[in-house]
Amino acid sequence: MRVVEKLGLKPEEVYCYGEEKAKILRPAGNPSGQLILVTAINPTPSGEGKTTVTIGLDDALCSLGKKSVAVLREPSLGPVFGFKGGATGGGCASVVPAEDINLHFTGDFHAITSANNLLCAAIDNHIFQGNELGIDPATVCVKRCMDMNDRTLRGSFTITAASTVMAVFCLAKDEADLRRRLGNILIGYTLEKKPLYARDLKVDGAMALLLKEAFHPNVVQTMEGNPVLIHGGPFANIAHGCNSVVATKTALSLADYVVTEAGFGSDLGAEKFFHIPCRVGDFRPSFVVLVATVRALKHSGIENLLAHIVHLRQYHVPFCVAINHFSDDTEEEIEEVRAFCNQNEVASFVVSYFEEGGKGGLSLAEYVLAHLDSSSFTYLYPETFSIQEKIETIATKVYGASGVQYSSLALQKMEEISKLGVGHYPVCMAKTPYSLSDDKEKLGYPKDYSISVQDLSIDTGSEMVIVYLNQILTMPGLPKSPKYEQME
Repeated sequence: MRVVEKLGLKPEEVYCYGEEKAKILRPAGNPSGQLILVTAINPTPSGEGKTTVTIGLDDALCSLGKKSVAVLREPSLGPVFGFKGGATGGGCASVVPAEDINLHFTGDFHAITSANNLLCAAIDNHIFQGNELGIDPATVCVKRCMDMNDRTLRGSFTITAASTVMAVFCLAKDEADLRRRLGNILIGYTLEKKPLYARDLKVDGAMALLLKEAFHPNVVQTMEGNPVLIHGGPFANIAHGCNSVVATKTALSLADYVVTEAGFGSDLGAEKFFHIPCRVGDFRPSFVVLVATVRALKHSGIENLLAHIVHLRQYHVPFCVAINHFSDDTEEEIEEVRAFCNQNEVASFVVSYFEEGGKGGLSLAEYVLAHLDSSSFTYLYPETFSIQEKIETIATKVYGASGVQYSSLALQKMEEISKLGVGHYPVCMAKTPYSLSDDKEKLGYPKDYSISVQDLSIDTGSEMVIVYLNQILTMPGLPKSPKYEQME
């Protein structure tokens, strides 16, 4: 209870799961805090420590006497048992209870999986029981999901983190909006090409019931005893990559400073955070921290850092570079990165949150506090742009591409979208996280190339259009040496 008391919550405003985790029952109040986003350059498969920096920066702000809270995504079992082995930070900048958070936690992922699969079962049952609505089975566009990487299920399944219900869950503003969005999920079409929605099957109420408890944000703590909200977990390469809107709103109403992260590099996580959750929640970010590592720059080239600097400047939000220190970094390598930042007129700070916790980056926290009030946040595209204009804006202004090529299927889907009258939706780009481009082999800062749009899907529940670049898959596979081999 000591942790939730720091947020000004009363005992009756939380529901405890043992002594180390709880759900916040108090509805989000007026969001009056300032929002700080942690993003990164293009990562290696191991990640570059955005979560560690997010937690460490939050601890640093708290140690300076500020009322700050971090807001994170819930880990998916796919990466936990695959490449990453966990997603709760690292070393002295971690959240606890790490094992619970990385595995079942409070059951949110199970609830989301169940609600998604109930919808799929309802569609199958309706067709089996006479198909009074006249669903054309060939047009059914909702896939079953499970929270694990499994190549065998590709085609018929997606991972829970990329499911339509996960997106709805994370973008709903309150319980009424959650119910509305669940009912609005497009399930397919009739033979006469009439769109059909989850509400037509009368299943949205049961789906909302499955999500009722899960929809309350979870609160845990850092190793330094500071509160952290963890809620929702969409991937950033094949979904929108940010924690729930309701958790961010709750945090902004409980604390003066909120530190959150967006998945993978700024080309995926930050771009989507600005254009999707910020629009839905009416959030105005005050500062951006761009995480870079010597390890990733050795892999991609230092020009990759420049690409992300150029990208972030376009939003008119103050930002700086946090060089996440690893034990095998040399002083010469660190100085080369700092000199590059100085040359490009960006402040940089070496942080060692992993080894030292919040005190490993107090200068970064002080710089953030000094520059929060200079933000003039601007979107890269207005809602009035067509879907094609939105795609091409992101391709040129974020990825540095010179053009976009569309498959015949993608052009057909764009025409379908215009008929549904949802052209005002933002776009959610699904692509490789390891390159600015749609080709993971194009490292650094690629230019004079075209991206390839293979397909689009309309998510009328989350109210966005998913754009699939190249051959991106929504059901990942496990690596040759998965992390589960090291677990007992």
